[in-house]
Amino acid sequence: MTIWLFYLLLGMIQGFTEPIPISSSGHLVIFQELLNIQLPGLSFEIFVNFASLLAVLTVYRKDVVRLVVSLWTFLFKKDRNDDTMVDVKFIGLLLVATVPAGVLGVVFGDWIGEALSGVATVGYTLIITGLALWFIRNMRGSKGDGGITLRDAILIGLAQAAALIPGISRSGATIVMALFLGIKQETALRFSFFLFIPISLGTMILDGPVLFTDPETRELFGPLILAFLASYVLTAVSLKWFQHIMAKGELKYFSFYCWAVGILVVLFLA
Repeated sequence: MTIWLFYLLLGMIQGFTEPIPISSSGHLVIFQELLNIQLPGLSFEIFVNFASLLAVLTVYRKDVVRLVVSLWTFLFKKDRNDDTMVDVKFIGLLLVATVPAGVLGVVFGDWIGEALSGVATVGYTLIITGLALWFIRNMRGSKGDGGITLRDAILIGLAQAAALIPGISRSGATIVMALFLGIKQETALRFSFFLFIPISLGTMILDGPVLFTDPETRELFGPLILAFLASYVLTAVSLKWFQHIMAKGELKYFSFYCWAVGILVVLFLA
């Protein structure tokens, strides 16, 4: 397998699995084990995660613009109408929900990467993810953007922190918790993917300087750009598809998938 094809394939896997509740990090671990290969370094992670971030911003561009305008209006024009206040509250709760994963990632990230990154962990956590998705598969909440509480944001943030463990899907964990708390499917999905924005930006700020010192960036710039493009396109396609799945209430199929892959991994790769 040429390095170009290798990076293309990894970018596609990362991009397609990032939005849906099957754990992108877990699938990269499985892929590494199946083909007996070493995954690329930090430059690769930064490139493909930034691509996924841009894809999320593209898909939710109207919502992003509305929130930015509302925040600007609130801060500089002192507008306090109901719609503006709902948007500003939504932004504030997103920031609150970002804190648990940010803090726990800084404190325990290295330990988790060393102790819980094995393929066996991925197998068991995929089974757990499947159970969680099955539990909330029929839940239909009533809370919209304005109904999310501070308690909801903290609990969703803690759910996102659980996704630091490979095999626990970030989108799956946050959506499961949001639906469990009575939040509407559309709102749960949007809140989950808006949570990806500050986490991804934080990663870029903390790890971005590595791009200027990592030899991989210079030596493999072409394959990295190819992985970036693949991740961007597949993230956007996968997210639009997942929106459709959520609207139809068919999360149970992701449960079946997680169970099947998790059991196979435990039986044959662990």
